[in-house]
Amino acid sequence: MPKTNLLNTRTTNFVELIGNGKVYRVPPYQRDYSWKEEHWEDLWNDVVAMIHDKDDIHYMGALVVEGKSDREFLVIDGQQRIATLSILALAVIRQLTVLKEGGVDTDDNAKRIEALRARFVGETDPASLIYSSKLFLNASNNDFYQDYLVQLREPLTPKRLPISNRLLWEAYTYFGRKISESEDIANTGQALATLLNETVARQLLFILIVVEDELNAYTVFETLNARGLELSATDLLKNYLFSRVAGAQHLEALQRRWQQIILTVGQEKFPEFLRYYLMCSHRQVRRQRLFKMMRDTVKTDVQVFALIEELARYAELFAALSDQHHQYWQGNRDQKQHVRDLALFRVRQIYPVLFAAYYKFDQYDFTRLLKLAVAVSFRYSIVCGLNTNELEPVYHAAAKGIMDGALCSVKQVFETLRPVYITDIKFKQDFALAKLETSGQGKKLVKYVLCRLEEKLSGRECNFETDPATVEHILPENPPSLWDEAFPGDMLMQYVYRLGNLTLLEFKQNKSAGTRCFVEKKAIYRSSGYRMAQTIDVDEWLPATIEQRQSLMADLAAQIWRADFS
Repeated sequence: MPKTNLLNTRTTNFVELIGNGKVYRVPPYQRDYSWKEEHWEDLWNDVVAMIHDKDDIHYMGALVVEGKSDREFLVIDGQQRIATLSILALAVIRQLTVLKEGGVDTDDNAKRIEALRARFVGETDPASLIYSSKLFLNASNNDFYQDYLVQLREPLTPKRLPISNRLLWEAYTYFGRKISESEDIANTGQALATLLNETVARQLLFILIVVEDELNAYTVFETLNARGLELSATDLLKNYLFSRVAGAQHLEALQRRWQQIILTVGQEKFPEFLRYYLMCSHRQVRRQRLFKMMRDTVKTDVQVFALIEELARYAELFAALSDQHHQYWQGNRDQKQHVRDLALFRVRQIYPVLFAAYYKFDQYDFTRLLKLAVAVSFRYSIVCGLNTNELEPVYHAAAKGIMDGALCSVKQVFETLRPVYITDIKFKQDFALAKLETSGQGKKLVKYVLCRLEEKLSGRECNFETDPATVEHILPENPPSLWDEAFPGDMLMQYVYRLGNLTLLEFKQNKSAGTRCFVEKKAIYRSSGYRMAQTIDVDEWLPATIEQRQSLMADLAAQIWRADFS
């Protein structure tokens, strides 16, 4: 990362972070406070472990802030941690107050309270005697934090608080309870002050990253660890869009529409959704450039609301494309099946094409396009396993062509997609050598492939989700020694997961076949109701037999997963 992206990057402790008159503000529309007991417990255990070891330290991770001045900062990432530490500080001060009011070292504890408040919480206004704050939370949490926690006031009905405010209160009471249960800490002001002023203040370390603006903050997120990246990216995009809109009424309207979009697509999936939407009109939109693209193209409140309207239009489609049971596909069995297949393949890169086509094509042509998407994806990704980076420019060209009206039929779309449509020759070659794991996610995929082949062989429906068939390994996964002659040494692993070694079989027959010799298994296969099992009619089961059977499967597969125009 270029150094010009940052004003400063350094390691700092909590007291340096919060001291010297610094003020931290969480942007109004950042995420609400969401830490729960498991997070508080982890922090408390770390603090307790350091009490008796003054040389021990604990890293709290990176804190990303935007410098508005030398003393005022926007908290871009890390608000959960800094808010929780502030709450822990308030819980310590509350316990000192209990001691003072109980007559324990009254004067000394009063001094400790004032000193710790000034250092970790804020100053007291000499006129109103109301405490100010070094930390300001988001729009949902700040009033409760300032009016109750900072003032050490208890709400009348904590259970009726909004969920994020209730979590703030529960964090405060959790730390208060933990402190009061620690007799060696709770009963002396000196121990309490040491806990906060030494252990929490000096042994908890942050990597402080101060950035110049929102764009540099976004760049930082792209280079920090991946955990939570999508959430942070979504927050940054949201904050930027909200910063372009003025007026409470407009902000409330934007908040409602934004919330509906997030509920529909999911917070963590929003950057992916936005990228696919943008790819309908922009070539190769990289995740790293999403924020910059938004900043460069959306600058006014009119543009913000226009973008939100468009996103709302496509959000439901984005959700529907990964859910075969969505209302979008009700009454259209073929669409439902194709959406199911794409979800099984975990294919999403083709979404821009589907986004563009859904509103441009009629339902008949959209169904044909879904079928084409299944064929292209199965050939390219599932069987041939080619580089998915090559897909995006082709999918962008197709999506933009549809949006612009240049591609008006599914056949025209296919011609644009032809560079990534694997030819029959290549597909058959790769299918004839394919191995698929039969555990985990691979188990569903194997059954899907076998069921589609069974449909072609038998002429009857065989739905991999509902059909009771099991997957039988003709050469067993853990064969007894009687199989050693046909598959010596490492040949077992070369062939056991080849598609040519697999068949659909009823559960009872599968259990009966087990690890028997091939002759005994073949007799069981003859009694099966599945055509692919019935047709296993050779004298021996050898590597060459598997290869020959899989080659025949490849011929069938080329007919099943085929574009109508090829």
